[in-house]
Amino acid sequence: MTDTPQQPSRLDRIESILATVAEQQATNTQAIAELTDNVTRVLGRSAILDDVLLELRDSHEELKRDFLENQRTTNAALNQLGAILVQLTRIDPLN
Repeated sequence: MTDTPQQPSRLDRIESILATVAEQQATNTQAIAELTDNVTRVLGRSAILDDVLLELRDSHEELKRDFLENQRTTNAALNQLGAILVQLTRIDPLN
């Protein structure tokens, strides 16, 4: 009698395939959970950054308005000083 290796039965092969599929499913489930956590974290950070960006934009607009107002005020003051200087140079100190 010769010993021949026994082929796994069809049922054994199916069970092996199902075990492999179950392991893959568990791995995929864990990967999906991690991905979901990452997406949630990124979306949370994105919302915070959007808020910061809006605040920066508002601050920039306010600073721009303040700068323009300061520039107008400075120009008006310089014009007044120029007019005063013209008047002072027209005054004849001998009269």
